[in-house]
Amino acid sequence: MNIKEVSLSGGCHVVILGAGASIASTLRDPEMHGLPLPSMNNLPDVCGLNDVLNQFPQNLICDNFEATYSNIAELDPTNPYLKVLNERIYAYFSKLELPPQPTIYDYLVMSLRDKDVIASFNWDPFLYQAWWRNYHHGSKPQMIYLHGNVAVGYNEENNMLGRAGGFARNTNIYFQPTQLLYPIKHKDYNKDPFIRMSWQMLQNRLNQNKCNTHNVTVFGYSAPVSDVEALHMMKTAWGDIGSRNLEQFEFIDIRPEKDVISSWSQFVHSHHYYYQNDYFRSSLALYPRRTDEAFFCHFLPTTPAESFVDSNPVPTNLSTLQELWEWHEDLIAKEK
Repeated sequence: MNIKEVSLSGGCHVVILGAGASIASTLRDPEMHGLPLPSMNNLPDVCGLNDVLNQFPQNLICDNFEATYSNIAELDPTNPYLKVLNERIYAYFSKLELPPQPTIYDYLVMSLRDKDVIASFNWDPFLYQAWWRNYHHGSKPQMIYLHGNVAVGYNEENNMLGRAGGFARNTNIYFQPTQLLYPIKHKDYNKDPFIRMSWQMLQNRLNQNKCNTHNVTVFGYSAPVSDVEALHMMKTAWGDIGSRNLEQFEFIDIRPEKDVISSWSQFVHSHHYYYQNDYFRSSLALYPRRTDEAFFCHFLPTTPAESFVDSNPVPTNLSTLQELWEWHEDLIAKEK
C-alpha cells in the first residue's frame, strides 16, 4: 500500500525554520545573483558593516555578530550608528532572490497543505518568494514570521499581510514593511504588533487544546540558549511533555544528533523524534502533502496494510518549477 492511497486526515504539521534551512537551500541552489547568505559569524563582512562597527568602542566588538549587536544595543540603544547597521542589514537581505529552478524552499512549500504552518525565524525573503511562486498549485501552508521579514508588510488596522511596501489589490490598504527583530540578548516579542501576532499564531498551533498538531519539524534552528524568550513561549504553548506522548518531533540539522536532542529535550517525549541531516530524507520529502497521514499509518494504523505503507518520495532532480508542479498534480487532485 502506498501513502497516496490512504484516506486524508486533517492534523496540523508545524515546521519551524532557522538560519540552517536557508543555508541548506543556498548551498544546494545558490542565490539568483550569487550573493552569499550571511551567518552571525560573517554578517559584518557580507553586509558591509565593518566601517560602521569601527565607530563603536572596540571592546564591544565580538567574533559573533549577535553578541556584538547586543553589546551595542544595551550600551546605547539610541546611537545613530545603530540605525545605520539596521538599514544596511535590511537592504542586503532585501536583495536576496531565489534562483529559477526548484529550491528546498519550493519543495517545502509544495510538501504541505493549508492545514499546516511554516514558522520562520529568518529575515531573508526565500520562504515568501517560494510561497508566492507556487501559489496557484494546490493549497498552501500558513506562513508565520517570528523575527519579521524583509519581504513582508503588515497593515495593523485591517490585520492583513502582503508584500512589503505594496497595496492590497484594488484598495488603498498599505502594507508597512515589518520591523526586523535584531539579535539582542533579551528580545521583546510583545512590543511590535506584527511580531506579537506572529507569536500568538505559532503558540495557538503548538497548543494541544487549540490545534490538532501531531508533527513538528525543526529545520536548521538550533534553539540557542541566548533566545530564552522564544524557547519559553514555545514551551509554554507546547506544555508538559508527559501529555504529548502521541506527537512526533523531527529535526533536520547538520549538528550531531545528541546536541540537537539536548537543545530540544524539554519538548520531546521519550524517543518520539526523528533526526535527519538532509531535507530529502525527512518526512516532508518522503511523504509530501501526506505527512499527517504517514504519522497515523506508522503509529495508529487502522488496517494491517497501513502499518507497512510505502513512502512517496519526491524526486530530487526536478529542474524546473513546472516539473515540480506536475509531479504533485495527482496528490493535489485527490485533495480537491
